[in-house]
Amino acid sequence: MKFAALDEARDFLAANPDIDMIELFILDANGVPRGKLLHREELLAVYASGRPLPSTILGLTLNGDDVENSGLVWDVGDIDCRAYPLAGSLVRLPWRQIPTAAVQVSMHPQEGMPASIADPRHLLIKVIDGLKAEGYHPVMACELEFYLLDAKRDGNGRPQPALDTDGGRPRSTQVYGLRELEQIEPFLADLYAACKLQGIPARTAISEYAPGQVEITLEHGDALEAMDQAVRYKRLVKAIAHKHGMQATFMAKPFDHLAGTGMHMHVSIADAAGHNLFASEDPAGTPLLRQAVGGMLASLLDSLLLFCPNANSYRRFQANSYAPLAPTWGVDNRTVSLRVPGGPANSRHIEHRICGADANPYLAAAAILAGVHRGLREHLDPGDPVEGNGYAQATELLPTDWLTSLTALEQSAWARDALGSEFLGVYLAVKRAEYRQFMAEVGEQDWRWYLTQA
Repeated sequence: MKFAALDEARDFLAANPDIDMIELFILDANGVPRGKLLHREELLAVYASGRPLPSTILGLTLNGDDVENSGLVWDVGDIDCRAYPLAGSLVRLPWRQIPTAAVQVSMHPQEGMPASIADPRHLLIKVIDGLKAEGYHPVMACELEFYLLDAKRDGNGRPQPALDTDGGRPRSTQVYGLRELEQIEPFLADLYAACKLQGIPARTAISEYAPGQVEITLEHGDALEAMDQAVRYKRLVKAIAHKHGMQATFMAKPFDHLAGTGMHMHVSIADAAGHNLFASEDPAGTPLLRQAVGGMLASLLDSLLLFCPNANSYRRFQANSYAPLAPTWGVDNRTVSLRVPGGPANSRHIEHRICGADANPYLAAAAILAGVHRGLREHLDPGDPVEGNGYAQATELLPTDWLTSLTALEQSAWARDALGSEFLGVYLAVKRAEYRQFMAEVGEQDWRWYLTQA
């Protein structure tokens, strides 16, 4: 675990004399940033000796409730755990009225105990280190879809697409439409400017398969660095949308009749010199690539909860929706879960298409890479790639409910070995608590279905 040097903070403060406030944040298992707002004069102390945060900060439900059986509440007296800044994470927040910067922190492996066992970034580092110990250096990138919504709900209290710059509301699906991107140009201009300021390599923007749905790709690189960028990028998208009077959501399925929102993860393995070990003139890649695919398929059910962590995540799985339904792979085929894209030989990699955009990038990447490692170690054969319509050829389907995935992870001996029983103990306690809360809530759908008919 490498933390930032004190000089990084000194240099930043000298170069940014107007900064008054510092937003300190850590990412919890649900991908929710939590932390504190500090004054400028407090920053150097954070870099010198860390910042105490309560142990419960990494054991909360999505709604911010304590989970008593996580082991991070009464058992340890909600003890203070020290977190330290991550190198390169201290950046300006250009949209804030008060001159403000943000710094991302992570729990210290020893001083941050017991919360450090639940730090999702630690889990990814553990998995990456396991691969590197055997000469494998993972390279990853994210493609994140999101919806731009109006800050105001419609007359029925439901979310609706944001207004165009001409005052109209998009009604039709115009996938790859250029006018749709032009209509959100002010938002995109500010987003790209903020990404450049914060060193986030945001690239191609695409109008996706629903009104108001957008995808922007991030550049590939070191797996840990790529996920750090994805985490900060999601915060930027939401903040810039808010500045423009909109709401950005990464919810997996915000509308029943429109496309779901995914996070496609691209992965390859390099050697110590940076050469792509999947590179091949064969469109299906090298034997090592096939083994990686085999490992990801073999561990898919056990790790599905990390890719699709919420009840709403499973509404995304529908046939002919470009969301995967089965443990399948193929070459340049978007109807499968694991796709090997076309392109030059040296760009050969795997596109993992299962994650919802609501997944925590650290945990999703950790599960993907743990599956890759399993395949490489066990020399797993994924079988023949699917050709044609993968939806029609599926013989085994993924679960489409939250509880099945939760139980699969809970009962997985592979997951306990690959991800660690301590981390899983906290994570599963949180997700069990959320499941109970969600199932106990009575709402509009219950009334519509059962109030008069039951």
